[in-house]
Amino acid sequence: MEETTLELLKTLTETPGVSGFEAPIRKVLRDYLEPLAEELHTDHLGSLVAVKKGTSEEPKLMIAAHMDEVGFLVTRVTADGFVKFQPLGGWWEQVLLAQRVEILTEKGRVIGVIGAKSPHILTAEERAKPVKISAMYIDVGSTSREETEQAGVRQGNPVVPSSSFHLCANGKTFMARALDDRVGCALVVELFRELKKVQHPNAVYGVMTVQEEVGLRGAATSVDVVRPDLALVIDVSVATDTPGIGENDVAIRTQLGKGPVIGFYDASMIPHTPFRDLVVRTAQENDIPYQVDVMPGGGTDAGKIHLFRQGVPSVVIGIPVRYIHDHTGMAHLDDYRNALRLITALARSLDAAVLEGLLRNL
Repeated sequence: MEETTLELLKTLTETPGVSGFEAPIRKVLRDYLEPLAEELHTDHLGSLVAVKKGTSEEPKLMIAAHMDEVGFLVTRVTADGFVKFQPLGGWWEQVLLAQRVEILTEKGRVIGVIGAKSPHILTAEERAKPVKISAMYIDVGSTSREETEQAGVRQGNPVVPSSSFHLCANGKTFMARALDDRVGCALVVELFRELKKVQHPNAVYGVMTVQEEVGLRGAATSVDVVRPDLALVIDVSVATDTPGIGENDVAIRTQLGKGPVIGFYDASMIPHTPFRDLVVRTAQENDIPYQVDVMPGGGTDAGKIHLFRQGVPSVVIGIPVRYIHDHTGMAHLDDYRNALRLITALARSLDAAVLEGLLRNL
């Protein structure tokens, strides 16, 4: 499994697909899922829906992960050939300077570096303040607008961080860009591989949504396509095991290697309590280590999915990741494997009787 998993993670994290420009990653995911799914189609925004029917066509279980990554959009090219940009998704300005990026053009990828006024010529007052994105630019080595445009750079081009997949020295931690949420997409692919080998008493809809990072937009449209009875959203969680984070800085501490995270609260959703408790019991009964997450800010696709029509009982299962919304994040293979065990166990157990019990016991 490990070699296949690493191969999958490398391919998915190195394939571009910023919000609104998901075509490259959608094609790769389609290629992976086509031999595993009975049906495969997209909604009108581009979210990918894969269907695997079990011994019964109900309940419908939606397992969603978003395929888009945070990135940037070219807004203009200056007379001197520098590229101005705006963020797509949430970025902390301090992580951007001196980082390499790739501008995706019709002629291919153009490599550049994010720059700003040199600190050597800043005033003392300017040096004391973080540099705003509006003052930054991408330098592709040109000396004129004509040179930059000849390379293919135009207004509206998407931009992604230039970062490659790497397995760390311990053989378990891996680093890459776009772990948010390509690890979730990889888990959906691997779940479909597992379901090819076993029976399940439901219909599983694996949904790779678009434009999550700019407002959960693909979730809002794809849930109408699926019309699910239950939903599991597979996303990432902020790992809080790094230096400088005190016990009073976060509600609950989450760590790499200690298991997947079950979301008990975020700013977009309070999970369906009986369903949440069932997920916890399933982990305990299968000896799957897990962590609990309470996230006062931010949210996931579940924020839109659980509000569909009369409501869809939903739970978020996450992978702890250090440095999300950055050029390079870090995650742990043990957490990934245990998340796969958990979602597979749930997919094999959620039948009509379980659904009825969840709704009755609310």
